[in-house]
Amino acid sequence: MLNNKKLLLASASPRRRELLSKLDADTEIVKLHDVDESYPDDLAPEKVSEYIATLKRDAYDRSMLGDGEVLVTADTVVILDGKVLGKPHSEEEAREMLAMMSGRRHKVVTGVTLTSRDRSVVFSDETLVKFAELTSAEIDYYVERYRPLDKAGAYGIQEWIGYIGIEGIVGCYYNVMGLPLNKLYQHLREL
Repeated sequence: MLNNKKLLLASASPRRRELLSKLDADTEIVKLHDVDESYPDDLAPEKVSEYIATLKRDAYDRSMLGDGEVLVTADTVVILDGKVLGKPHSEEEAREMLAMMSGRRHKVVTGVTLTSRDRSVVFSDETLVKFAELTSAEIDYYVERYRPLDKAGAYGIQEWIGYIGIEGIVGCYYNVMGLPLNKLYQHLREL
């Protein structure tokens, strides 16, 4: 369905690998050199994920792309009260993030780049997520058992906390996991 495109996913995320495989495309994982994921302080929170996805794209040597190959890079952030919540640096920070989101709505924004030899597309998708009130025991259980230090906002919607804590979403579920598959597919078809 994607005109024999080969997708090169520049991501260590097992969730992104799993999601991209669902498009039934020929997919290969490629490694990037260390990418400094810092961003300007004055950048709008909704633009941070696109900015970081672009940094990841620029860390790959485009001349190495073959005919029909498309490099895919992505970054996901959680936004609460206009503040970006990235990946927590400690279990304590993970607990703090989850406590802040308890009983409230937040945005999940995933920025994506698709790059062929001669074109590059940058886009993002936004999903609103409503958390139920979480007890400190529930937060502790999740952080200790699932160790969500590799996840923006310190949670995975596809894990235990998502089952018991997410009251609802408006937008793409897969975006919250790390790749807005519908938008990604549409852009790949146009590329």
